[in-house]
Amino acid sequence: MGRPTDAPAYSPLPIPPSALAELRVTDDAGRAFAPFTDEEGDAPLRCCLRRSAPGERIALVSYAPLRRWAAATGVEPGAYDEQGPVFVHAECGGPGEWEGYPFAREGALRVVRRYDAGGRIVGGSLLELPSDSTEAFETAFAEAFADPRVVLVHVRAVDYGCFHFEVRRR
Repeated sequence: MGRPTDAPAYSPLPIPPSALAELRVTDDAGRAFAPFTDEEGDAPLRCCLRRSAPGERIALVSYAPLRRWAAATGVEPGAYDEQGPVFVHAECGGPGEWEGYPFAREGALRVVRRYDAGGRIVGGSLLELPSDSTEAFETAFAEAFADPRVVLVHVRAVDYGCFHFEVRRR
């Protein structure tokens, strides 16, 4: 499985499998993994970049994406290190196929936050998703990566501040 041939220009990255394995024991806030049955569905899952279906086993965990990236690259993000809630499957086969970008719905507000190689924020933008969210995201990412300092971008929801996905320089 993978992205369709008409996939977007930038690749949204789910939580890496190694991080998921750790989060399924203890999350980034030190809490034990506590899966539950999602009776309603529609939770945005960061392990496979899709919404949950009713009856799936999921968990809400604290995740620190910049901290994990910084540790892997040997930098110290300092005060820019933050953690927040994300939903993941209790077990997951990874990303499936999708069109456009995940968790996109018309009218949703997203923050497109830019980071440099030292893990410091070097700007960002607010994006209200139009009906053609793929074009809007691609424009936002192209603008972000036009700055040579930018090495990765995090997309977050404005309403809850939740991390949605990461995009890295191509």
